[in-house]
Amino acid sequence: MATSNEQCKDEPSCPICLGDFNIPRQLPCAHTFCQTCLQSYITSEDTKYEKLGYIECPVCRQTASPFKRNEPISKWASLFHIDTVLQSMFPTRSKVDRVCEACISEGISVTAEGFCAVCQEAMCGDCLKVHKKQKVSKNHTIITMEEVSSNPQNIMKIAEGFTCSEHDSEYVQFYCRDHNVACCATCSFRKHKTCSIVIDFKKDLPSLLQKIKPENVVDELEKVETHLKSYMELNESCINGIELQVKGFSDQVQQIRRKINVALDELETLIKTEGTRICKEQVIKKQEENYHCLSLMHAVKNSRVLMETVKKYGSDPQKFLTTEKMMLQLSSYYTQVREKCMNNETISIELEFSPLIESVLSLSSSGLGKIVTKTTAENLTIPGLLKATKDCQFEKVDVIDVKHPDSTTPSYYGVTFLHRNRVMLADVSQNQCIMLSSSYEFITSYTLTGRPASLCVVDDQKVAVSIPSHNTIQILSVRDDIISPIRTVITQQTCYGIEAAGKGEMVVTGDCGNNKYHWSLISMEGDVKSSQQFDSPSRFFNYIAINRAKTRVYVTLPGMHTLLSFDMEGKKQFTYNPSNLKNPRGVLVDRDDNIFVTGYASSNIHHLSPDGSVIQVITTGVPKYPFAICMNRSRDMFIVTDLEDNRKLYLYILK
Repeated sequence: MATSNEQCKDEPSCPICLGDFNIPRQLPCAHTFCQTCLQSYITSEDTKYEKLGYIECPVCRQTASPFKRNEPISKWASLFHIDTVLQSMFPTRSKVDRVCEACISEGISVTAEGFCAVCQEAMCGDCLKVHKKQKVSKNHTIITMEEVSSNPQNIMKIAEGFTCSEHDSEYVQFYCRDHNVACCATCSFRKHKTCSIVIDFKKDLPSLLQKIKPENVVDELEKVETHLKSYMELNESCINGIELQVKGFSDQVQQIRRKINVALDELETLIKTEGTRICKEQVIKKQEENYHCLSLMHAVKNSRVLMETVKKYGSDPQKFLTTEKMMLQLSSYYTQVREKCMNNETISIELEFSPLIESVLSLSSSGLGKIVTKTTAENLTIPGLLKATKDCQFEKVDVIDVKHPDSTTPSYYGVTFLHRNRVMLADVSQNQCIMLSSSYEFITSYTLTGRPASLCVVDDQKVAVSIPSHNTIQILSVRDDIISPIRTVITQQTCYGIEAAGKGEMVVTGDCGNNKYHWSLISMEGDVKSSQQFDSPSRFFNYIAINRAKTRVYVTLPGMHTLLSFDMEGKKQFTYNPSNLKNPRGVLVDRDDNIFVTGYASSNIHHLSPDGSVIQVITTGVPKYPFAICMNRSRDMFIVTDLEDNRKLYLYILK
C-alpha cells in the first residue's frame, strides 16, 4: 500500500491500491478501480451487498448494480465495464513490459505487437494474424505498439469505438438521458423505445458539444487536487510535530527528576507508555486521514487526466459522454473536500504537571501529571462551490392554456412532471391536484383534504403533496392516469415546500412561528431526521429544492427577497438576494446543479451556477407573476405557472 508521503504521479492509478491499474473496471458513477481491488472491496461486505443487490462506490458512495445480478458475488467486479479510455493508455506507459494477453493465459510470455480496440487486448504477431482471420474479429480496429509510441493521438483510437454493454459486437450509437446510459441501435429499440429523450450521436451530438466545457471541468478537477494536496501537507506537518513533541517529554521528566525520586520513576514509565500510545493513536489517525485523502486525490487525478486526454484527442461522442460523467463527480469531490477542510484539526501533545508536585511527593504517579491531547481548528482555504460547466440559453417555446372542466379560477401553487412526461398541478383555489397528459390535455383531478402548497414526485407511481393548514403530507398514486390516495403523513411542523431526497426521505420547508422558518429532512412516515431553523420576518409560502447528489438544499424566503443554500448538516453555503429579485417563490436544480428561482414580484427568473453566481436573469417571455417552476431533466424542459392569468403555463427549453 502506498503511503501519503509518496508523490501522486500525474498518471491514472487505482484509488484503492494507489498503484497502476490492473484490468480497470468502471462503475456507473465513472470511478475506476483494479478488478482485483474492486472484487476485494465487494467481498469484504459480501453478505450486505448480496442482500441489497448492489454495491456502493468506494469513493463517492453512489450505488452501482452489476449487469447480471444472477452471477455469484465473487464475479461481480468482472461484470462492470472495462474503462476503455484508461485501458487504452496502458500500451504507451508500459510498452516494454507489454505481453500478449492471449498467450499469457496459457502460461506463455510473448511480447505484444498490437492492441485490439474492440477486444481491449494486447496481442503478439501470431495472435494478431489469427484475430484478423476470424469472422467475428476480422473488422476489429488494430493499433500497433509502434503507432501508439510514435503518435499519442492513436491512444484515443484504441478506445474510440465504445461498445454496447449488452452487445459487445455492436458500437454505441445512442444515449438515453432517462437512464443515463449509452447503447447500441438494438438496445435503443428494445429497451429505450418509450424513454422521453434518446440522443442520436450522428444527429444530435454536434449541437450538444457546443454546450459542454471540458476545459472548465479540467480546471475544477485541478482545484480539487490542489486543496487535497494542501490538506495532506498540513497533516504531514502535524504528524512531524506530534513526534517531536512526544520525543521531548523524556527531557522534561529528567529535569524534574533531580527534585523527586521514586514517584518520578513511576511517572516517567507512565509518561513513556502513555505518550507512545497516544502518539501512535494520533499518528495513525492522521495517516488514515491522509490515506483516504490520497485515495480521493488519485480518483480526482484520474478524472482530470481522463478529461484532459479526451479533451485533446477524443472523438465527439467521447467528449460528450466523458464530460457528462465528470460533471456528476465534481459535486461529490467538492463536498468531500469541503468537509475535510472545515473539520480538520491540528493536534498538539503537551505534558501537564500538577502544581502541587513539589509538596506532594507521596502521591502516586497518576497524581503527578498526565499527557493531554489538544486540538485546534486549522484555517485551511475552503474551496468554493462548483461553477457552471456548460453554456446554455433559456428559451420560451409555448404558452399552455389549461382546459380544466371543473375550475373557473385556478391558482397553481405547485407543478411537477410525472412519468411519461405527464404534468401534475396543485390548485389552491379548488384544493385539487390536476393531471395533464404529455400534450397538456386534462386527464383527471383529485380533491385533497386541504389547501395544497407544493408537490413533488416520489417515484414513477407516487407523488407527495403538502397541506400546511393540516400539518400533513398526502401521498398519492398516479398510476394508470388515475389519482388515488395511499396514505397521509402527519408532520411535526407546518410544511410548504417539499422535495424528494431519495432513500425514502423528503426535504420540507415552512413556518415554525416566532419569525422563524425551518427546513427539515423527514422520512416518508413523518419522522424528523434533522431540522434547521432560520429567521424570516414575514409569513409566505416558501419552496425548497435539492441537488442530484443530495448534498445541497435551496430555500426561498419571499419576505426577505432571498434564496439560501445549505449543506445537509445545516451549514449555510451562500445567500442570494440581489435587488432585482423580489418575492422569490419556486426553485429547482437542473441536471448540472444549476439553480433556477422565480421572482414573483420582479417578473423574472434567475439562473445561477452551483456556487450561487449569476449566469443570467431571464426577463423576456416571463409571465408577470411567475410562481411555481418544475423541470423535466431528461428533456431540459421547464414549466412556470402564472398567477396573473392562472390558467396559463409557460413552457421553456434549455438550449
